[in-house]
Amino acid sequence: MAIDASAQVHPSAVIEEGAVIGPDCQIGPFSVVGPKVKLGRGVIVKSHVVLAGNTEIGDETVIFPFACIGEVPQDLKFDGEETYLIIGKRNRIREGATMNPGTAGGGNYTRVGDDCLFMTGAHVGHDAHVGNRVIMANQSALAGHCIVDDDVIIGGLSGIHQWVRIGRGAIIGAVTMVTNDVLPHGLVQGPRGKLDGLNLVGLKRRGVAREDITALRAAFQTLAQGDGPFIDRAKRITEDSESEYVKQMAEFILGASDRSFLTPS
Repeated sequence: MAIDASAQVHPSAVIEEGAVIGPDCQIGPFSVVGPKVKLGRGVIVKSHVVLAGNTEIGDETVIFPFACIGEVPQDLKFDGEETYLIIGKRNRIREGATMNPGTAGGGNYTRVGDDCLFMTGAHVGHDAHVGNRVIMANQSALAGHCIVDDDVIIGGLSGIHQWVRIGRGAIIGAVTMVTNDVLPHGLVQGPRGKLDGLNLVGLKRRGVAREDITALRAAFQTLAQGDGPFIDRAKRITEDSESEYVKQMAEFILGASDRSFLTPS
């Protein structure tokens, strides 16, 4: 094992041979760090945490008690192959959260970006890709192969179906089941998630210009009430707008997808 001299490791913690503990890390009582785990600078692992598998955790991430990070995927096809979980910097992973590595059938990697918050009991499934500044509230869950772009908020007790994509800046309400792709900056809510509008509050909080918000609203109206098939409407929304946010929405809709879309109500 390689434990930096500046790291603080509680005597009751178990650091297995081969683990790499970076500078200024703190490992709390009764936590277990597996032989293929690598911790960056200033990672804080509180008590009773399990870190397993080929897991890399970025600088200044904090992991709270009873989280289980990097254990084998919940996929019956997994057969012990070498797969990976890569977690970025400055994340907050709260009590009881779980994250699984990838599978051979899903590209071998699960990835989490920077500055995310995973609240109590949140779950990130195998082969999921999570962007930056994502918030997953209490007991929310991502199934395998999901893609969640930057600045997404997922409400408590919500579930995201496997292979679903959630576009940048979208918000998912509490107790919502999402079975189809969600447009960038979309607002989804209800027991079976429906696309009820745009995440206007999130756009304003991030300082998006008024003209871009107006352009997004016009584009959303075209998607909801325009003529022709949904894909054709998506192709048209950039014809009348130079907004980068509208272009982002169109590119998302026209991109590759394994699920259909939640379409505007």
